[in-house]
Amino acid sequence: MGQGNLILREREYEAFQSVLRKLLSEAYAKVVFLVDKNGTLLASAGQTERFDTTSLASLAAGNIAATGGLANLIGEKEFSILFHEGERDNMHISVVADRLILVVIFDRRSSVGLVRLRVRRVSMELETILAAVLEDAGGEAGMIEELTEDDIESLFK
Repeated sequence: MGQGNLILREREYEAFQSVLRKLLSEAYAKVVFLVDKNGTLLASAGQTERFDTTSLASLAAGNIAATGGLANLIGEKEFSILFHEGERDNMHISVVADRLILVVIFDRRSSVGLVRLRVRRVSMELETILAAVLEDAGGEAGMIEELTEDDIESLFK
């Protein structure tokens, strides 16, 4: 599966949002983020106003990449689930369909077991939506990435 930038249409964005809102409610989470492996925030639900979402998305992608390096050192492809425990809040990070990163932040109203269970359930829905995004995009994603600097300059002449 390619790792180019995803192009979301309104329909797919709303589908991602709907899944994240369901996860937020069923896992008793504070906030949920969906990020691509390039570090771009795709969607979020919950109390996002207290977070620097751009930094969080980039750092989550970096965290997955770094632990992927650790996994390679011991002969694993990657660690698909990461868990960080804090004094007040905890963070559950998981890779979905080799392409998406799902970040769930929760406090003591929930548990890591409940979050893992709910994440596992919604991952299939996220994979289905991602498959539709990639199918709809067809060759479009590759087309954008193949633009040269001269192509872009010619657009503004």
